[in-house]
Amino acid sequence: MKTERPIISDDEHVVLKFRPRTSAHPPTKREESGRARTTDKTTTAKTSSGTTPAANDLSRYEQPHDEGDDFRHRMLANVAAFAFTVALTAIGIWLAVSIADLRKTQDCVLMGRRDCAQVAVTPPG
Repeated sequence: MKTERPIISDDEHVVLKFRPRTSAHPPTKREESGRARTTDKTTTAKTSSGTTPAANDLSRYEQPHDEGDDFRHRMLANVAAFAFTVALTAIGIWLAVSIADLRKTQDCVLMGRRDCAQVAVTPPG
């Protein structure tokens, strides 16, 4: 029995140039436009100046280096996160203790004992 192999054209295989993220200089516009043309000929978008925008250009999201951090806002966010974590931990511990207590009471009842109810004893006074 013959196995049928799919027919593969040369248009399906594209070798991409590896560019590490830690490169000292970003690629030039000519390299970007050449790479964009070879990878996808139909979706290359041109800006008003006629050049293709860099796909991985994250400079628009960067903050200026001369601008300082908002220390007060950062500390308030850290305190809020810490309080939320403490609250979740306390609720988790309370839930675990409650479930263990209910399980102990249920085991007592299932064994047929009659003195399973907890009696709250308050000191006189």
